[in-house]
Amino acid sequence: MTETTTAKPGEPRSGGIARIVSASLIGTTIEWYDFFLYGSAAALVFNTLFFPTSDPLVGTLIAFVTYAIGFLARPLGGVVFGHFGDKIGRKKLLVLSLMLMGGATFAMGLLPTYGTIGVGAPILLTILRLIQGFALGGEWGGAVLIVSEHGGERHRGFWASWPQCGAPGGNLLATGVLALLAAVQPEEAFLSWGWRIPFLLSGVLVVIGLWIRASVSESPVFLAAQAEAEAAEGTKEKAPVVEVFRRSWREVLGAIGTRFGENVSYYILTSFVLVYVTTHLELPKSTALNAVLIASAIHFFTIPLWGALSDRLGRRPVTLIGSIGMAVWAFAFFALLDTESFAVITFAVTAGLLFHGAMYGPQAAFISEMFDTKVRYSGASMGSQLASIVAGALAPIVAVELLRSYGSSTPIALYLCAAAVVTTVTVAVIKETLGRDLTRSTTDATRAPRRQEPPVASTDRV
Repeated sequence: MTETTTAKPGEPRSGGIARIVSASLIGTTIEWYDFFLYGSAAALVFNTLFFPTSDPLVGTLIAFVTYAIGFLARPLGGVVFGHFGDKIGRKKLLVLSLMLMGGATFAMGLLPTYGTIGVGAPILLTILRLIQGFALGGEWGGAVLIVSEHGGERHRGFWASWPQCGAPGGNLLATGVLALLAAVQPEEAFLSWGWRIPFLLSGVLVVIGLWIRASVSESPVFLAAQAEAEAAEGTKEKAPVVEVFRRSWREVLGAIGTRFGENVSYYILTSFVLVYVTTHLELPKSTALNAVLIASAIHFFTIPLWGALSDRLGRRPVTLIGSIGMAVWAFAFFALLDTESFAVITFAVTAGLLFHGAMYGPQAAFISEMFDTKVRYSGASMGSQLASIVAGALAPIVAVELLRSYGSSTPIALYLCAAAVVTTVTVAVIKETLGRDLTRSTTDATRAPRRQEPPVASTDRV
């Protein structure tokens, strides 16, 4: 790796951008593994073990309600982690979020079921889900910011997209472990104790993640801003979250709209599809799990490609490729699922996740570039996590209810298309951020940065 010789803010530090990216990616993958594990279990296990009813779809719907409760805690996590992340640094908060998430997930693997302690089981499960949501609310902002603020301008979209790979990476791990256990265990053994193994495995993964995350350096952009604030005597600064809503509320709305279609589409393509294939089409669990497994693997490796493309074309054009593509693909997606062919189902999920990746890949750099350093953690976290409530949290619930009420996929396709249109309209009206100097305040320059030609040589490449 070619390393820089200076620690200028906005340039890679001597430790190397690749090490920072690796630490963020591994930690983010573990956190998303924990979070998505619940979603997969809600569709396959929790509906019978913690929320037993006579109607399988009703039990699944209740399980997804507790799944959504985790999203409700995410904005609170975004506020708390964002405040302290903007005050004391990104690194400390990333370590704390990983500990909270891993602890809650490990505890889920030890919970007694409804058949053992009755209503206490779903209550305890819900409390642990809230802790998961709180932790994840602070994870995303810190993980993408510490990479964005270490990397240089020329390849920021590419480097910052790698922590985004933690979502399909975590989903890949969660779905893969569940698929393996479901394949090698009888149904009775899997429902009795096998489902606990992936949750208990989280304890081991967290120890590994903490060891790796403790080795990264603090963001140089944050350290420079902190030094500047300490040098300004007699200046009383408001809390970062107050400053975000006072000065950057347009950017918060822009971040929400940018994430809306991406969030809805991801949870329909990876969580609701498990319900649709197993309950509506009455196909084996392995069909849906393996389709998502293959699609997530491809998704993992293509996200950075979309991020790199955004470094050349801009954040907006690449995001629009994804949102417009998703609006169209929404209808083809369910038509392909209805063929009941494993190969066709896998293609449907994979193509959908490719369009999702076009929205998701540039997103880390896009949203990071919307905010000033002093409020960047708070602004990025609030925008992304508020979107998770109105988009990701409701997506599986809305989809299950539409399926239960109409018995058809058409209303679900319309819902997915509408979500993609929201992102398309938002991105069409907000300003391009490519080329922004993260060390400069948006109040010191125009909000639409001047596009500059990249230098001939780059100091932040591998």
